[in-house]
Amino acid sequence: MGLGDLQTFVEVADAGGVSPAARRLGVSKSIVSRRLFRLESDLGVQLLARTTRGAGLTEAGVIFRDHAARVCAEMETARETISPAGDLRGCLRIAAPLSFGPTQLAPVLAELTRRHPLLHVHTYYSDRFVDIVGEGFDCAVRVGILGDSNLVARRIAPIRGRLVASPDYVREHGAPETPDDLLAHQALMQGTEAWRLLDGDKMITVHPQGRFKADNGTAIAAAAAAGLGVAALPDLLTKDYLNSGALVPVMTRFSLPEGGIFVVRPPGRHPARKVRVLTELLIEHFG
Repeated sequence: MGLGDLQTFVEVADAGGVSPAARRLGVSKSIVSRRLFRLESDLGVQLLARTTRGAGLTEAGVIFRDHAARVCAEMETARETISPAGDLRGCLRIAAPLSFGPTQLAPVLAELTRRHPLLHVHTYYSDRFVDIVGEGFDCAVRVGILGDSNLVARRIAPIRGRLVASPDYVREHGAPETPDDLLAHQALMQGTEAWRLLDGDKMITVHPQGRFKADNGTAIAAAAAAGLGVAALPDLLTKDYLNSGALVPVMTRFSLPEGGIFVVRPPGRHPARKVRVLTELLIEHFG
């Protein structure tokens, strides 16, 4: 059973078909099909159910995909560990937030690609929570306050935030001054989340309400600038609005808990060298 066949199967499984996997791998569809046929012959089971729309995983394929991805990752880590001075090769798959990635992270990834011409960098931008193990990512860049998980996290830089609203909103509705005041205002949120505020060392939890919700922080910042309500946002999303006067801070006595920029990776003792290099470059840029 060849490593190349395993890698090809993982790409087909993640891409949803032979054609997109062939484009990712930079080989012909016939080569991909040949590798899949060889792998299925070696295993004696069908891994993919081929249809006119692509290729879906069989029950055996679903089970085998996670094992194959782990084997490929371990082999790549082993190769990098014994050749620490070699050029970065292979593919680095990164999950990044849509609200932060295209503007703040993309230049760093472009520099990484420029410095390492043999490395393929594939970035997937989304504000949904990505299962980096189940979806086959090498790492993810996350912004905010991390919850508990079995992932390994490295803090890159602090992220601070504040409550903001537009001058028009403040003129029409007034500015909230206390956490209780927030309950009488329109809150701009990503869901039904609670807001945590710091009054010195004291943590206060508020459950605001509002008509406008979005799963993207950039959209919430734009809604706040349009006068739709009060938002709790990181400074990196509101800096330009604050500088132009389109947003103003409110409730400045109360601060938001400090978050951070993190690189998270699957559990394991030795991170892949390409993840270490990305982490170092992010620290160089943001730290």
